[in-house]
Amino acid sequence: MDQETRRLTRYNEVKEFIEREHRNPSKHRLEEHDMLNWLKANRKKVNAGELKEPRLSKFKGLLALSEQYKRKNQYE
Repeated sequence: MDQETRRLTRYNEVKEFIEREHRNPSKHRLEEHDMLNWLKANRKKVNAGELKEPRLSKFKGLLALSEQYKRKNQYE
């Protein structure tokens, strides 16, 4: 499996997870660590300016989706 196929598979996995669970991957659940680490690594690439089109626009769409389900402070 080439790198682009692996990246696309992980992208789809994370997107389906967020849409299904209505939350972002948790750092407290081991089965979700791969998705969380993938998100964090790609966020770092975006911030460093290393991600090029069309990956950049797709990932920004995924970040917008994850913003909807951002953790909220229960005491606010």
